[in-house]
Amino acid sequence: MKERETFASRLGFVLISAGCAIGLGNVWRFPYIVGQYGGAAFVLIYLLFLLIMGLPIMAMEFAVGRASRKSVIVSFQELEPKGTKWHWYGWFGMAGNYLLMMFYTTIAGWLLLYFFKIAAGQFDGLDQAGVAEAFGSMTARPGIQVAFMAIVVVLGMVICSRGLRNGVEKANKFMMLCLLALLVVLAIRAVTLPGAVEGLRFYLVPNFQNLMYSADGTFRLWEAVYAAMGQAFFTLSLGIGAMAIFGSYIGKDRRLFGETISVGVLDTCVAFVSGLIIFPSAFAFGVSPDAGANLIFVTLPNIFNAMPGGRLWGALFFVFLFFAALSTVTAVFENILACWMDKWGIARSKAVLANLVLIFLLSLPCLLGNNLWSEFKVLGMGIMDFEDFLVSNNLLPLGSVIYLLFCCVTPKYGWGFDNFLAEADQGQGIRFPARFRVYFTYILPLIVLVIFIMGYWDKFKSFFLALLGTA
Repeated sequence: MKERETFASRLGFVLISAGCAIGLGNVWRFPYIVGQYGGAAFVLIYLLFLLIMGLPIMAMEFAVGRASRKSVIVSFQELEPKGTKWHWYGWFGMAGNYLLMMFYTTIAGWLLLYFFKIAAGQFDGLDQAGVAEAFGSMTARPGIQVAFMAIVVVLGMVICSRGLRNGVEKANKFMMLCLLALLVVLAIRAVTLPGAVEGLRFYLVPNFQNLMYSADGTFRLWEAVYAAMGQAFFTLSLGIGAMAIFGSYIGKDRRLFGETISVGVLDTCVAFVSGLIIFPSAFAFGVSPDAGANLIFVTLPNIFNAMPGGRLWGALFFVFLFFAALSTVTAVFENILACWMDKWGIARSKAVLANLVLIFLLSLPCLLGNNLWSEFKVLGMGIMDFEDFLVSNNLLPLGSVIYLLFCCVTPKYGWGFDNFLAEADQGQGIRFPARFRVYFTYILPLIVLVIFIMGYWDKFKSFFLALLGTA
């Protein structure tokens, strides 16, 4: 049997794991949802839920990967008691990675295209309506989108074709270090803008009145708490084996909870510093920070237009965003390739060629859903939104419950908490907090299921109300 590949360094493991977690959720969703729910007070609640929800589940994913030395498609099969069916979830986990890439490659292509557009000055002189029109024109043209989506797929697969150490690890080290450097430069520029102080005050000084009540005086504390739970959960991309694969590549010299904390801190720092870029910039130019999906592609280019040297800062910002997206793409591609190699024993080169074609083809419906297939709807959603819904509202929460239960039930029915703990606590570093076993076994799965149910409520609220006759 071929020996399992391993990371060249601990830094490589931390950076690639963080790179998988870091993406548009950190740079785009985090700032606008913080803006929506009142700023600094929301950030405190988010950090609490990240600590009590996200980190334990990530440690469990890492442990399943390291103990099995396999990807999600076969890892449960290596550890489950005889006669149980945990391994069935492997197919859903693998499908989740494909679904994520089916829309993520399109968005990564947009980011790269925007870099060239801003660097070329195509947005110079446009107001927000003009930028919105330019974005609409871009998404209405499938040809140029296909070209940039293909660049993302080919670039990601070329990196993965070079193997774990020489390809994925080296590339992600470079991208993450560039990403962090760009983050610092952009944050320094943002906080020194005239009028940035108000943005910093909003972001860094807790105001629980803003958290509890919306601008029109509506009480929304529980809505804000749920939003913080959801952001803390989804930011780490848990539940589809995207973290377990990197656990399978590391040695036994470090305890896993300490490594989990390192990844979580880096992921959170990127999200936090992204807020230091966006809030001071938005307040400096009188723009609402809760602009939702339009924040990246419509609102921010308009801010850069109004900023001295805006073409340079805008180009740097979209390079930063592209690195954030590409780090996720290469990490998930590596998981997909590992599934093929583990399950069917084929060579990496053949898995790369097959998946280059497969992922390109699977990404086309999402891309065409913004133009030629825009009339096609599933449950009232366009193709991109439906694919995102399948991953974010279904596979991530349900997959996380699978990992929780697999690691916490008795060895008769799953891997068992004692086996998980023995694996997690091998080596040096911070021990897993085993004294909270009851919380991990009974309470945390219920919290994740609440997120799952509330996700459906948010998505189909009008339908449920109509069904109950209260719409």
